[in-house]
Amino acid sequence: MSDIDITPPEAQSARRGRSARKKERQKVTRSEAVSPGLLGGRYKPLTDEEVALVHETALSLLENTGLSQAIPSMVEKVVAAGGKLTEDKRLLFPRKLIETTLKNARRDIVLFGRKSGYEMDISGSRVHVGSGGASPNIVDLETGCYRGATVKDLYDSTRIIESMEHIHFHSRNLVCRDAENPLDLDVNTAFACLSGTTKHIFMSASEPQNIEQIKEICYAMAGGEEAFRERPFLSIHVCHVVPPMRFAEEACDTLERAILAGFPVQLISAGQAGATSPASIAGSLVQAIAECLAGLAFAQLVDPNVQAIFAPKPLVADLRTGSMCGGGGEQAVLMAAAAQMGRYYDLPTSSIAGITDSKVSDAQAGYEKNLAVTLAAHAGANIITQSCGMHASLLGVSLEAYVIDNDMLGGILRSIRGVEVTVESLAAEVIDEVVRGEGHYLGHNQTLSRMESDYVYPAIGDRRSPSDWEDDGSKDARERGRDKAREILNTVYPNYIPKQIEEDLRRRFNILLTPEQMGRV
Repeated sequence: MSDIDITPPEAQSARRGRSARKKERQKVTRSEAVSPGLLGGRYKPLTDEEVALVHETALSLLENTGLSQAIPSMVEKVVAAGGKLTEDKRLLFPRKLIETTLKNARRDIVLFGRKSGYEMDISGSRVHVGSGGASPNIVDLETGCYRGATVKDLYDSTRIIESMEHIHFHSRNLVCRDAENPLDLDVNTAFACLSGTTKHIFMSASEPQNIEQIKEICYAMAGGEEAFRERPFLSIHVCHVVPPMRFAEEACDTLERAILAGFPVQLISAGQAGATSPASIAGSLVQAIAECLAGLAFAQLVDPNVQAIFAPKPLVADLRTGSMCGGGGEQAVLMAAAAQMGRYYDLPTSSIAGITDSKVSDAQAGYEKNLAVTLAAHAGANIITQSCGMHASLLGVSLEAYVIDNDMLGGILRSIRGVEVTVESLAAEVIDEVVRGEGHYLGHNQTLSRMESDYVYPAIGDRRSPSDWEDDGSKDARERGRDKAREILNTVYPNYIPKQIEEDLRRRFNILLTPEQMGRV
């Protein structure tokens, strides 16, 4: 065999370039290509005139139609602020009250993790993506079949989310069906999430009185009530309305208690177009905006300094069957429009995106999730829940999907960052130097320095040649995602609840997650 290298010249250059990069990478000053809080807001599905019309219509609905089923404390506060309770028990919110609410709303909210670096500044158009869904089912990692979710499944999913760099927060994704009552459910949800991640956590309370137990757990872990209020690491989701235009009485009680306990709160309206909100996209949007503004007014009357997140999350139904569907273009543009309204008000805003109707991590799941999350992110939603891991229109969680979707979210975040055009990045001098020299950029210092600062590299996405892929077993993304999920579950056993606090919680509550399941034995 000849010793002569018969590799084409361009391939030789590429190989030398790769070798040079390996030697030089340690010398490069790295900066991440993407990070939490990138600025969105460039995508605007509504014109300025349409935004103004949505706003005016929402104000009219609140002033003239109002909402029913307001709890007594809400009626008292809203009426004292200029509102009116009609003979048919509908609570009306005058324009002046809503305008005052919007003027005084906090826009400086930072949501904290329990580890430095997990802070989320949700002011302006800063974008963050995370989990969510509250699904009753999980796709079993080994069998691929749907089954009821348990506390251990919640803990396992939390461990994976903690390990994913592009998932910024953990919104409760599973309903633990082995919890026998609402208090067990809420305490075990908090325990499993706080055990498995130091990222910011969102969860709901099944009953208003359970806020007391949730706050006691959080205060203990923060080192006291004052410390938690200073750096809250857990927020409460509240669906304060039962569309159309009705308050959820228990949820409003929960909202009031959560605010007084110092929790940041998400004010969620999630009507379903054609069922609990109008079939028209614009009608569904304006109803959600009105319902969320009513919730914000009440929240601010409870505490003028409330950390409230505006969360209009209107959903779409397949009008052929009436069932909720989250994967269509209608859902994607509707949620982007809701985010745009949040940007119009300059409120910390949460959107829901990534609700694929597919049952597994296949091509349908990929295009449906990517479309919805991309539009919401580019529209400037500050908090995008359900952006990863969810399947079957929120009826199932897939552990391997978190690993796969982490790649997707990295790509979406990179697209939000866009193209930075400067004299340096235009690289005219570099172009001149290269064309007069080696004729390629593979080993150039700028290429080396830009590798980490400008590019996001997938962990699961496969960029190898077909032959290399075949030699490695021809695994698709779902198989590679499963392998990575198994690796995490077999090796990563975080212990984020201090031992003394954990022992106290186990004495006081029916904690279902065993030390063995947490890798302690």
